[in-house]
Amino acid sequence: MKYDTIIHNGIIVTVNRNFDIIIDGVICIKNGKIETVSPGPADRVAYQSENIIDARGGIIMPGLVNTHTHLPMTLLRGIADDLPLFEWLNDYIFPLEAKYMNSGNVRIASLLGCAEMLLSGTTTCCDGYFHEDSVAQAALETGIRGVFGQGVIDFTAPGVPDPADNIKTAGRYAEKWLNVSPLIRPSVFCHSPYTCTEATLIKAKRITRSNNILFQIHTAETKNEYDMIMSKHGVSPVRYLQKTGILDEMTILVHSVWTDEDDIRIISEHGSKISHNPQSNMKLASGIAPVPEFLKNRITVGLGTDGCASNNDPDLFKEMDVAAKIHKVNLLDPTVMDAGTVIQMATIRGAEAIGLGDQTGSIEKGKDADIIIIDTGSPHLIPIYNPVSHIVYSASGSDVRDVLVAGKLVVSDRKLLSFDLNTTLDRINLLAAQIQKDFLTT
Repeated sequence: MKYDTIIHNGIIVTVNRNFDIIIDGVICIKNGKIETVSPGPADRVAYQSENIIDARGGIIMPGLVNTHTHLPMTLLRGIADDLPLFEWLNDYIFPLEAKYMNSGNVRIASLLGCAEMLLSGTTTCCDGYFHEDSVAQAALETGIRGVFGQGVIDFTAPGVPDPADNIKTAGRYAEKWLNVSPLIRPSVFCHSPYTCTEATLIKAKRITRSNNILFQIHTAETKNEYDMIMSKHGVSPVRYLQKTGILDEMTILVHSVWTDEDDIRIISEHGSKISHNPQSNMKLASGIAPVPEFLKNRITVGLGTDGCASNNDPDLFKEMDVAAKIHKVNLLDPTVMDAGTVIQMATIRGAEAIGLGDQTGSIEKGKDADIIIIDTGSPHLIPIYNPVSHIVYSASGSDVRDVLVAGKLVVSDRKLLSFDLNTTLDRINLLAAQIQKDFLTT
């Protein structure tokens, strides 16, 4: 068979069911999919492709899956740090979004976000924002895979000046993007239980059910939110969502920090998924989600970075490192959240959490060829005794050398191939100068 691409001479961390590791492996790709995964050397198949990628002894692994992003918020990176969530939102983020997040700016900022993710090894994301049509368009231009959710909130938002139109806007968006590209899947993103009425939540969920797409929502992120929902509805945020009929296998609850045993049981029984965003939760002092308990209760948990205004970058390697360590110190147990578990959360479990587990998240025959190569030649990655440990505790996004999405090379030798990044950077800097002048100096 003639293959489109062959990757060889690297340590393959498959993240398949057995978590197989192939020390000198060969991956053959055809029509965007993985045809074979086997031990090397590649001599026996080298003649079967004109495009051979030499991993040069590096680590070959599935592309990372970021289960929670707000891509346009790259434009707001570092603009309001060290603040409580509600002050951060109400005094800075919401006013800035209202003034600057038009469709054109959202597209440019999303291009930057996609570039950051691809260059640091993320090949799939689950995004939620406003003007999501522009976000999805940017993703299409860059070649990243993702689930892109139109934001729904019960007050004026970018692109939806009349809150009464939020459901119609989300519905039109979902219908438009259902069959545009195999890399793009639409979704609906309700901001939270405290910014959306029960009626809005139910209508939004109706859209996702009728189109068999993902429903995203921030849930139980802070103690303030928990107290607010308890005061208004007499139940926890999770139980409130259960009561409204929101919870099912196609719902992902973002954060889920303030959850108790009953909440965890309810999430598990309904098959809902969770996006764990430890760095954002730390920075906003939201708390630590009980992820080990989620896993004990067989809840699918993926990793997310949140937006660049609260993290401040989408490097999932950093997120893996923090996710592994924060739960060890929180529980005073060095054995919880081992490196292998965290890698699964950043790959196959993340893919499953957003409904893409059959397509991506592991290196095995039949999956789409979403693959990254980590350059292990730097001092901080030498020697290699355990590649799984290296991925979580030693590597960073800047170590990613090559990136393929659906078999297409989108990053080669740390250079983005899919679009002109310099033009985007120039546009971002011009926008930032305007924001600095208009907003930050008044």
